[in-house]
Amino acid sequence: MPERKLVLIMIKKIKVFIPCKEANHVCDKTQYRESSFWEKIKLNFHLLYCKACRKYSSNNANLTQTIDKSNVKCMDKKCKESMKQEFEKALKEIEH
Repeated sequence: MPERKLVLIMIKKIKVFIPCKEANHVCDKTQYRESSFWEKIKLNFHLLYCKACRKYSSNNANLTQTIDKSNVKCMDKKCKESMKQEFEKALKEIEH
């Protein structure tokens, strides 16, 4: 039993516990591969005891997987700029 208290004291000292808001932020960062190793550790520890954040994390993982599976192609910058110019031209014609 004393070992357990020591572990809890050490966990509190190194600040492994994070609030749900921070856990969700780290979860979002993890989705885009922007979280650090330490953030991932804290997130996984949080997910052990927080059902709501586990659900949020699961939904994020499903979203990422769905997007990765989709074969969506984005417009290149040149095409977007051309479309923007055409839109602005058409908008000016309507206004006058």
